This record gives sequence, C-alpha cells and structure tokens, in this order.
Amino acid sequence: MIGTVIKQLKSHPALIPLFVFIGGGAIMSATYLARLALKNPAVSWDRKNNPEPWNSIKPDHQYKLYSVNMDYSKLKKDGPEF
Repeated sequence: MIGTVIKQLKSHPALIPLFVFIGGGAIMSATYLARLALKNPAVSWDRKNNPEPWNSIKPDHQYKLYSVNMDYSKLKKDGPEF
C-alpha cells in the first residue's frame, strides 16, 4: 500500500501538498481530541477514586485551550464548598 502511494507521488508530484495538508490536519485533529479526552474537567476516567473531578478545580485554573479576554488569575470562587 505504501509502495503504491510512493509510486503515485513520484509520477504525480502535484499530489504531495495534498498528502501533506490532509496528513497534517488528521494529526492535529487527533491531537486535539486526545487533549479534550485527557485534560477536560468534564471527562471522568476514574469514577471510583474521583467521581466528580470538576469540584476539585481551583477558580484560577485555566483548562481552556485559548481564552480571548479572560484573566483566570484574578478570579475568585463564587460557589459553595463541596
């Protein structure tokens, strides 16, 4: 299979950018999905030891990938203690 792809790329060099961008997009999307699955506080992988991981997050913890105009270091906790 890989040999056939390499043979086609050698005979049609205009396809190389297509393969580069499609492969890069697939790698970036898989990386983002892995980040969502591992770093998001709404996802609980261990239900026995930590059934509600969102309760242990500090108010100044930034879990979003990008925040436009929010400074998380200046936030104070508004809710009750659990």
